[in-house]
Amino acid sequence: MKKIQIKLLGISLLMMIGLLSSCTGELDQSPESQDAIPGEEFYSNPASYKQSLAKLYAGFATTGQQGPAGKPDVSGDEGASQYIRGLWLMQELTTDEAVIGWNDGSIKDFHSQTWTDRDAFIKSTFYRISFQIVNCNEFLKQTSDAKLDARGVDAATKAEVKDFRAEVRFLRALSYWHLVDCFGGGSLVTEDSPSDFYYPAYSTRAELYAFIDSELTALTPELKAPKTNEAYRVDQAAAWMLQAKLYMNAKVYIGTDKYADALPLINKVIASPYTIHNNYNQLFYADNDANGAQNEFIFAIAFDGLRTQTYGGTTFLAHAPVGGSMDPKKFGINGGWGGVRTTSAFVDKFPAGNTDTRGIFWTDGQSKDINNISSFTDGYAVQKFRNVKVDGSQGSDATGNFVDIDFPIFRLADAYLMYAECAVRGSGNLATATTYVNALRTRAKTTAINQTDLTLDFILDERAREFHFEGQRRTDLVRFGKFTGGSYIWPWKGGVKTGSPTQSYRDVFPIPADAIVANQNLKQNPGY
Repeated sequence: MKKIQIKLLGISLLMMIGLLSSCTGELDQSPESQDAIPGEEFYSNPASYKQSLAKLYAGFATTGQQGPAGKPDVSGDEGASQYIRGLWLMQELTTDEAVIGWNDGSIKDFHSQTWTDRDAFIKSTFYRISFQIVNCNEFLKQTSDAKLDARGVDAATKAEVKDFRAEVRFLRALSYWHLVDCFGGGSLVTEDSPSDFYYPAYSTRAELYAFIDSELTALTPELKAPKTNEAYRVDQAAAWMLQAKLYMNAKVYIGTDKYADALPLINKVIASPYTIHNNYNQLFYADNDANGAQNEFIFAIAFDGLRTQTYGGTTFLAHAPVGGSMDPKKFGINGGWGGVRTTSAFVDKFPAGNTDTRGIFWTDGQSKDINNISSFTDGYAVQKFRNVKVDGSQGSDATGNFVDIDFPIFRLADAYLMYAECAVRGSGNLATATTYVNALRTRAKTTAINQTDLTLDFILDERAREFHFEGQRRTDLVRFGKFTGGSYIWPWKGGVKTGSPTQSYRDVFPIPADAIVANQNLKQNPGY
């Protein structure tokens, strides 16, 4: 991965130890590679610890060990099983921010909110999240004090491994959060779980929430201070953000309001050395690891057109929204995929004549209203992720096939709007919140607001303007009580052109039917 400068081995952690069936009985996916090395043999080399850490970070970007066309970590369509792409489909296509024109399997069921427990895209994401957790568990199992002592690991390596373990616990907590947010309950498997084959028990959403919360509280002091770690590796600010996210959504997850608990963590993030980049659009350029955007990214997934080739992630986000009369060269790619557009409901969050630089829509040859989802020219295209650098040059892949755009998981602007939401909900200072919101609106070259403008509806719309296509919209709409039901209707919600109410049980996705067949301890979410 770029900046970490670690050469990834031609194997996955899962392949090394054959852990898939032993620790996650609900998974029926299988590794494709035969390049297996026993765990003890692999970890006999001191360099293996950092190589394994790199693999875990790369697990959010790559799909296997040989680009997008061979040796996948999880069998099946490598593009569909990529971590960020799968999460994005569930977080964005299900909302007012995105529709897709393709007829790939059940993909249109996302926007109409008619998916089932047999949906292949949902299954792929569930397996990818579980795969990441399994790999984190194995790293932690292989780096216990007892294991290190048995291998005669020196004191310096032990100290380094201690730092690695804190980061791996964070990565595992992040994946567990995605599981809690998208699927509710599931299996809670850790490094202390049995190594022999068994069927993990079902853990409720509240039980998984409590695990994530306790883990973050314990591991945060073990992480490096903000902006003192290597690029792309997490620090304390990332842990503060994740725990604050957990608390912001606690009312949804466990029925308890915890905005007051989120606020001190948000304040720590805002007081950290991270800074707001002065150009919004450059946050999503090919050189966002070097153009100043990296100073706003608290945690980002590294994508590199030469080293992390995948048809998921930002390669998907750069290609899929390009089509019609759009010139792919201006986006630093070799061709558009003519799929993703947005709805009029999202477009209307940017008033006519507004100069807000966050709302850059391609309208030439496009109709604002969507009469036919399959037609790319129905609906405005969103011009957000561009595989070009500030100087106008293309990313590193000369073919224009794969991109260099890093994908932000957490950025400082989010902490600003999280503070504002807390203030409106009764925690925090409204005057301070107004200052934070206006800092972002000033960057976007749009009008400043007054303190009286701060309402929950405004905050929700402002989050859409700031974070559209960044994989946050579904979570936000659920938290505000507007994802399902009829309080907020957008075009084609419920499969109707003008939109219609949907069932509240769809606030969470179903546990894949295959997973329940494999492990009958799992419990299906109500309604499915």
